Amino acid sequence: MPEWIVKLQKDFVTAFIEDNRWKYLVEGIQNTIILTFFALILGVVLGVIIAAVRTTYDKQYEEIKNPVGKIFLAIGNWICKVYLTVIRGTPAMVQILIIFFVIMASSDNKMLCGIIAFGINSGAYVAEIIRGGIMSIDGGQTEAGRSLGLNYVQTMWFIVLPQTFKNILPALANEFIVLLKETAIAGYVGVTDLTRGANIIRGITYQSLFPLLAIAAIYLVMVMFFTWLVELLERRLRKSER
Repeated sequence: MPEWIVKLQKDFVTAFIEDNRWKYLVEGIQNTIILTFFALILGVVLGVIIAAVRTTYDKQYEEIKNPVGKIFLAIGNWICKVYLTVIRGTPAMVQILIIFFVIMASSDNKMLCGIIAFGINSGAYVAEIIRGGIMSIDGGQTEAGRSLGLNYVQTMWFIVLPQTFKNILPALANEFIVLLKETAIAGYVGVTDLTRGANIIRGITYQSLFPLLAIAAIYLVMVMFFTWLVELLERRLRKSER
């Protein structure tokens, strides 16, 4: 057997088999999925609130007769625009460092810090996805709801939003995939995600080839799997529209 193959086998055993170092990758996969899932949930909650404020301002501001209500809506819309500008205009890496080392410096829960940081980051993009979905709904749907006696909030909740989420589900699923890859920077604040798991192995074994190839392959497999789920979801949505 060639010497280079023997060396590769030895390096593989050293990287993953000795001392059960493969467990670092397993733990990293679990933490990466947990971090991505809960960050997306937080992002969707923020996105719904921000999209609701911005679309209400765009569609209803001139029709509101209560001056106090108009002031609060204008302030809320301004806050949302500042949030979107800041979050989309700064790197996620800088945001997670600020949250971990400044805003939540007293917290020892690194996973919570990561969820909040990525959730806030994702919320800015989810908000625009949802706002685009709401704006794409025909105005006649809102008028039909109002003609049935529903107020604006009820019309949005029972008529517009259900149709919106059906239209934007593929985009939200793609945001999940993007967020999954973005969490690779969570290790910079001590979260044992997949990338940090590989870096721990590198630090112990002084080997880079197998740990880095392993996480690249794992990320690729996860992205391909979730992409397949998104395509399956899109096909089912198309069938339901027929």
